[in-house]
Amino acid sequence: MAAKPGSWKLTLGSDLRLLPLIRSFLEGVCQAADCDASTTDAVVIATDEAVNNIIRHAHRGHPEATLEVRCFFQADHIEICVLDEGAPFDLAAVPHLDPAELRIGGRGVFLMRSLMDELSCQPRGKHGNLLRMVKRRPTSPLLRGA
Repeated sequence: MAAKPGSWKLTLGSDLRLLPLIRSFLEGVCQAADCDASTTDAVVIATDEAVNNIIRHAHRGHPEATLEVRCFFQADHIEICVLDEGAPFDLAAVPHLDPAELRIGGRGVFLMRSLMDELSCQPRGKHGNLLRMVKRRPTSPLLRGA
């Protein structure tokens, strides 16, 4: 049976100990959306990197800050939006790294760009950003309604 379009939302405090909860939430959403393992893995890893960066960098020094993960899916894609309370962030200013370059850290945005089909970030006023990631889903007979 093809999954009907849907949406989910999770709001959390800015605490790295909550990353396993976010991963479980995303796995559950992907399962409900009938995503394949490859799509699920991409969504979970990219969102984990995004939330990790938000907590470590955007919310640094502000443990009271919250973040929200919103998931939307249609037959052909799943969209993840992460809203934070950090300073405006310019995603375009993050360089496209050479995958062969050896370095510790700094691969979060590289992973998000590599795993997702669309990646954008918009400020939400003086404080806060909306990070939007889209992963297109492979078409299957079930998703086409055949």
